[in-house]
Amino acid sequence: MRARASHLRALLSRALSPSLAPPARPRAQQITGPCGASRFGAAFLGRARFFSSDASAPAQGGSKPPAAAADGAGGGGGGDGQSGKSEQADAGKPVRGGPVSWLSFLLLLVTGGGIIVYYDKEKKRHIEELKNKTSAAKPGLTVGTAAIGSPFKLLNHDGKPVTEKDFLGKWTLFYFGFTHCPDICPDELQKMAAAIDKIKEKAKLDVVPVFITVDPERDTVEQVGDYVKEFHPDLIGLTGTTDEIRQVARAYRVYYMKTEEEGSDYLVDHSIVMYLMNPKMEFVKFYGKNYDTDSLAEGIIKEIKGHV
Repeated sequence: MRARASHLRALLSRALSPSLAPPARPRAQQITGPCGASRFGAAFLGRARFFSSDASAPAQGGSKPPAAAADGAGGGGGGDGQSGKSEQADAGKPVRGGPVSWLSFLLLLVTGGGIIVYYDKEKKRHIEELKNKTSAAKPGLTVGTAAIGSPFKLLNHDGKPVTEKDFLGKWTLFYFGFTHCPDICPDELQKMAAAIDKIKEKAKLDVVPVFITVDPERDTVEQVGDYVKEFHPDLIGLTGTTDEIRQVARAYRVYYMKTEEEGSDYLVDHSIVMYLMNPKMEFVKFYGKNYDTDSLAEGIIKEIKGHV
């Protein structure tokens, strides 16, 4: 094949060479085309080019793919090549129209910051208004004071009539109980007596301790007199009729009720509270069973000094 290609190239070179004229042919065999060229020469030239390309293709096959394969690849991948160029062109362009732009993000920050500042300002203004209203309240006005205490008329442990007016000008500590109480009342009265002594010793303040019975049926004047002497010489015992005791207990918000009644032997369930009254016989504070002697004394001293 290679020798044949070389022979054809030689023939082609002779045919195209200007120094070598083609041999004369009979006039009848010369057919002139539109451009004055021999049809035989044109056909021969085309065949020569065909064989020349076939011969040169194997020689160059090691470095380049065949023309047909190249054309096939180019023809089949023509669309892919164009899309690849389009993707490269798109990759170079800046991305636009995203969900969040820098301008919208900046507006969001400014709006959020403004809302936070406004809320903080309104909160401070509201707090200042509350402070102003509190400071503008009248100093002499007492808000939320329990309505405890009222006029009463009872008998003391000496049998003498006593009213609330007899305690005016004195700090008074009231406790409600009954003389047949097995444990609670004795413990509370001992605590009251010890606190009274501690207040007088520590703060030089006098507080009058008062015991009022909630069992008037059994706690007569004599019974109450004997009972209060067991705890403190200054302890005042008060008793009265059933209606009088009911009235004073209701005025001081004291609960009491008979329990486990068996004839004349019964117990009385009642509130375990001490009431501190100021010299005007106005309620100041109450102290429950959770107070011990020291805390009771300290609490009463604090209240008295705060009202002086």
